[in-house]
Amino acid sequence: MVTATSPLTDVHVKLIGEDGNAFALMGTVSKALKRGGHKDLVDKFFDEATSGDYNHLIQTCKKYVHVH
Repeated sequence: MVTATSPLTDVHVKLIGEDGNAFALMGTVSKALKRGGHKDLVDKFFDEATSGDYNHLIQTCKKYVHVH
């Protein structure tokens, strides 16, 4: 069950301490979604992640995966 603080998937991604470039973050999360069996969510993730500013991108990453 998804709650307000739970991501949509059980995929875990290490973003803290990694390249903070927006494109790098989106690439890391999309690859993780594919590896985690959620290829169907990648386009939706990209559409949502690119629909706002950098803070929106970070929040979208947290919406789709567990961020560490």
